[in-house]
Amino acid sequence: MRVAELQPADAIEALKAGNARFVAGSPRSEPFAPRIAQLANGQSPFAIVLGCSDSRVPIEIVFDQVPGNLFVVRVAGNFLNAEGFGSIEFAVYALKSKLIVVLGHENCGAVSAALDYVRDGKGQPGHIQELVEGIAPAVRATRGSPGNWHENAIVQNVALNVKAMTAGSSIIAEAVDRGEVQVIGGIYSVRTGHVSFT
Repeated sequence: MRVAELQPADAIEALKAGNARFVAGSPRSEPFAPRIAQLANGQSPFAIVLGCSDSRVPIEIVFDQVPGNLFVVRVAGNFLNAEGFGSIEFAVYALKSKLIVVLGHENCGAVSAALDYVRDGKGQPGHIQELVEGIAPAVRATRGSPGNWHENAIVQNVALNVKAMTAGSSIIAEAVDRGEVQVIGGIYSVRTGHVSFT
């Protein structure tokens, strides 16, 4: 896949098609060994995924993509911090990736911890609390909303980080303004394997 020739919409379609193959149990990814040698001198991932560290969400597998196709940034709770911004900016600026996906998922433990913190004041030990505080704005924004608070907070966390992508980075915002990059959100179902894009 030649990234220079892709449009952001092509990248979205490639991820949707790959996820459909994953859900259907019919992945097409070729063996990795030959691909590894091809990538020894460089990379050109067509999409960037900011995803959760949850072991149930293996991002390349979920989208049926071989090494070199996705630039993956993972942190529990799939939220932006300085390191995440820098990594994503690198993929946009230097690697010319066409799409940024903020990928949340059902039953997120990091969002559960943030909900406990906002609702009950229950903190977490060590650096885990920094994760909780990064997700807490989404939990606060959905307090009192109709429906399940936890599920609403997962969706809101994705939406806030999609918006933050361009609000917090001139590199990303300028690439989006030029039509070179698109930023979208998605929610992965740990029950079905399906990704719903927003």
